[in-house]
Amino acid sequence: MTSPSLPVDSLPVDSPAPDPWEELVTAALLGTDRRTPPGCPPGQEAPVALLDRAAVETVRRRAGLRPARAAERPRPAPEDPRPALPPAAARRLALLLADRPGAGGGRRGSAPDLMELLPQWLAAANERGFTPPAQALPALLDAARGRTDLRPAALTFAGPRAVWLARLNPDWRFALRTAPGGGTALPSLEDPEQVEELWQEGLFAERVALLAAIRAREPSAAREVLTTTWATERAEDRLMFLDSLRTGLGPQDEPFLEQALGDRSRNVRSTAAELLSALPGSALAARMAVRAGACVAVDHTGDAPTLTVEAPHECDAAMERDGVVAKAPAGRGERSWWFGQLVESAPLGTWAGRLGGRTPEEIVALPVADDWQGELHAAWCRAAVRQRDATWARALLGSPAAPEAGGPGAVSLAERAKLLDTLDVDERSEWVAGFIATHGLSEAFQLLGVCAVPWRGPLGRAVVDALNIARDAGSYPWSFSGVMGLAERCLDPSEAARLDGLLAIPDEPEDASPGATGYWAESFQRLVTTLRLRATMIAELDGREPPQG
Repeated sequence: MTSPSLPVDSLPVDSPAPDPWEELVTAALLGTDRRTPPGCPPGQEAPVALLDRAAVETVRRRAGLRPARAAERPRPAPEDPRPALPPAAARRLALLLADRPGAGGGRRGSAPDLMELLPQWLAAANERGFTPPAQALPALLDAARGRTDLRPAALTFAGPRAVWLARLNPDWRFALRTAPGGGTALPSLEDPEQVEELWQEGLFAERVALLAAIRAREPSAAREVLTTTWATERAEDRLMFLDSLRTGLGPQDEPFLEQALGDRSRNVRSTAAELLSALPGSALAARMAVRAGACVAVDHTGDAPTLTVEAPHECDAAMERDGVVAKAPAGRGERSWWFGQLVESAPLGTWAGRLGGRTPEEIVALPVADDWQGELHAAWCRAAVRQRDATWARALLGSPAAPEAGGPGAVSLAERAKLLDTLDVDERSEWVAGFIATHGLSEAFQLLGVCAVPWRGPLGRAVVDALNIARDAGSYPWSFSGVMGLAERCLDPSEAARLDGLLAIPDEPEDASPGATGYWAESFQRLVTTLRLRATMIAELDGREPPQG
């Protein structure tokens, strides 16, 4: 038998009373025309009455809270002994950090892209050893959060207070795990107790920065510190710590790296093998020389000497221990995969004796039988980059004026860019300038990326001349937007005056792309404006009056 419903006043005394706040929320969600809040008159005044009741209820709820125990105050931020920015430079930093890229597409107009100038500004500020204003740190960390390429320079500039702030805001936790440049305040290296404490108990970023600092000062001491905890480190941490040994790498590191060849992590083993192969006198390099040498020979039976290749038929356990990855990537043959790894790990100095005393240029010029040239030359490219061998790099690069943009040895422009990085900055700049004069800008984008900034005079002039030629030829302008963006960041600011003649809008050729002339004029205007702004930024950092014009 169903009990009759009872009026509210007759409910048992232990029934919970309706929560006034929940009733107000329900009325707000449903709308006052469908649900009249309790204690509010229906009609047009109901919404106002609802808000009034919500305000009263909010005060009531807050007043009813019991005071909690006060949280422990954070420790003060560490002191930053570096000098403060000049006032004009501090104002410039605020402007750069306030700029945000637009939501759609690339930028148009003649205004400089401030976010793209921020990395250069940070690099210049770090060179001068300045510390940022405290009020700029949140925006600086926000910018670094959104751009991983910005983090090393931004965290170096932010200094020790970046880590302090990151402990208070989870949005900036990347600063706690970032590699060197994270702004960590390191103890004095003359205090072994503080060094030991930080190494044993510090955050990962602090430990990496500490190891890098010790390695830069005393390589053997850094290696000894690393050995104390090596067996207990996580695989990903061992990999990062091992990578720090690239600085000051020498024969004294060989025993430790040989031990790492037996590591349980494949990535650690591969990195150890790579580092050992960069030491031409190491036992691993000698083993790789024997293996690679057995695969390549000179055949004199034809009309001209020819290199022949016999790739390995198996990857044995000894090869795997020396860092050769047995499983080939999708689309690669196993034998060619193993062969490439052997050649790139063999000392380049061994090939002259193996191939009849020929020079690197003569070796690279030899024809290679059975379509093995691409694989062999690509492996030599990787070896030249790894061993920082400029002689082999020049041979593989060839002349910048060669008819084929790929060159005699490099199989791609990406390989050429890596080879260029082994040359000194002046030679690199001259080579790329010659390449642009022969092949234009369409093939040169990757090569420009490895040139020192600001671009040396011949290279800067070659880029500007090529852009001017492309404009006059009625070329499709948007295909050069990447090079134009690089020019804005990399041309010497002193080139701005020489570019004034390019700002005029010429008559549009009949066969030009619609709107191309206006786009070119707009791009050159932005280039000149950006170069002058960069000159002003440097003057502000140096406390000088900005250049006129």
